[in-house]
Amino acid sequence: MMDTATRLLRLLSLLQSRPQWDGAELAAKLEITPRTVRRDVTRLRSLGYPIDAEAGIGGGYRLGPGGRLPPLLLEDEEAVAVAVGLRAATTSMVSGVEEAAVSALAKLNQVLPARLREQVSAISAQVAQLPQGELPTIDGETLTTLAAACRDTEGLRFDYSTHDGTDSHRSVEPLRIVHTGRRWYLVARDRDRDAWRTFRVDRITHPERTGIRYHFDNPPDPLAFITESTGIAPWN
Repeated sequence: MMDTATRLLRLLSLLQSRPQWDGAELAAKLEITPRTVRRDVTRLRSLGYPIDAEAGIGGGYRLGPGGRLPPLLLEDEEAVAVAVGLRAATTSMVSGVEEAAVSALAKLNQVLPARLREQVSAISAQVAQLPQGELPTIDGETLTTLAAACRDTEGLRFDYSTHDGTDSHRSVEPLRIVHTGRRWYLVARDRDRDAWRTFRVDRITHPERTGIRYHFDNPPDPLAFITESTGIAPWN
């Protein structure tokens, strides 16, 4: 029989694995009674984990948004993949990401079993990255604001500086952010010019969401539009 701490971690892992669980299913998986499931859910809630419960047919338990980030229970391959991804992120062009990646990687290395640390070290030691020269830094908050507006189909206003230093204020309907490997671009419909445009994200400042929603009838393919507008073609 599992002790309480192990059982709570196992319960969290199950709640993370799919959107919703029936109480009887959880009890069977954990080999406990439905009453113990309810008590364990109460314990997790007291620790700050937002677990929603719905009674009746079609109801059950689900891990809600917000609250503290639950501990992730990773398989060996998943842990190695996360560590390798964090190492790659330490050379990111997005401000703040490098420091966060180094901090997260240090925490992960502390808990990785020795055999997995050896795998991560072997990959890191044998993978070389070509220098990319001087690249512009992207503001992390700006990137987050643009991405959220794209996701929610919400208008944006921002200040923009062109390649020749001309400053302007733009009102756009964003479609997608495209990363070419060296630069980040926003593909959006410019409301004032009634035309599709590309904007380098490193030249965007003070972005604000307008709260105005929109719908595209026939938007361009973002990757094809970037290729045509900038001359940057994907590798074959």
